Amino acid sequence: MLTSDLDFFLPPQLIAQTPADRREASRLLHYHRATGEVAHRVFADLPDLLRAGDLLVLNDTRVVPARLDLRKATGGHIEGLFLHETAPGSWRVMLRGMGRSRAGLHFASDPAITASIISVYDNGEYELQLSVPAPATELLKRLGRMPLPPYIKRQREHDQRDPLDQQRYQTIYARDGQSVAAPTAGLHFTPELFQTLEQRGINKTFVTLDVGLGTFKPVTADRLDQHLMHTEHYTITPQAAADLNAARQQKRRIIAVGTTAARVLESQPQAAFEPRVASTSIFIHPPYDWKHVDGLITNFHLPRSTLIALVAGFIGLAEQRRLYQLAIQQEYRFFSYGDAMFID
Repeated sequence: MLTSDLDFFLPPQLIAQTPADRREASRLLHYHRATGEVAHRVFADLPDLLRAGDLLVLNDTRVVPARLDLRKATGGHIEGLFLHETAPGSWRVMLRGMGRSRAGLHFASDPAITASIISVYDNGEYELQLSVPAPATELLKRLGRMPLPPYIKRQREHDQRDPLDQQRYQTIYARDGQSVAAPTAGLHFTPELFQTLEQRGINKTFVTLDVGLGTFKPVTADRLDQHLMHTEHYTITPQAAADLNAARQQKRRIIAVGTTAARVLESQPQAAFEPRVASTSIFIHPPYDWKHVDGLITNFHLPRSTLIALVAGFIGLAEQRRLYQLAIQQEYRFFSYGDAMFID
């Protein structure tokens, strides 16, 4: 399959720059695979589209304030992105604007904390040793900002919207994790919506997948089978494994909330689910024989991305292209802060 098959033109004004006024007020395109029927709803209607006994599988990872503003000793500005912690006080980061320099850095938001470059890797990645050997989750609260995707335009510093982004670029059920991007399909849920789902006998369980930067990188290979998929770490708890096995045994539908939850589920063998801490580099694209996922809730994704390839793998390339063109015609809002689609 050609990567260009996943391309499409999106009018720039349809790229959502801010979240909906209320999480559940986002629009929801409902697509029924058996009939090809499409309905235009709002996310608050989701309980009406699900069945009693359905199991929603949500990714409860937490987005860390991974976007960094650093300064060289000369005063030059460096943009950074925290990728992961290698040890307390040692960070793998992506830096833009370093050039050939390996001089020490300090953080704009707290100049007393400095960083030394101890390793240089490909693709603008570095390993930093910080002057404070505290856990990353603690330091990032002081040093970082929410890692909004580049298509959401914000001022680099002193951004008055950042408190709102800290709240809305995070699911209400986020627990642990070190994600550098949100599992955006989950951003539409509210406590009230969860209460309605529970009252109607619709179940939920949680897995954790730490979303990495590679999730949103475009596929640059000419053919999808030539793309080298990134690796992400995930956890399935004993409770989640039990919930999933019960749903399978009772022939209840398993609904993945987001492509990250779908990747965790499809990374498991055909046999029973088991608790595990592991990693996955699964790349789902047409044609694909799904093992576990019966339905998918997802946002509208970037052209030529592994995310849109997964959607095409779920409904077929022709239908994916049809639905995206319909969403554009109906002026749905796209990408992280945009609207959603429910496929069953």
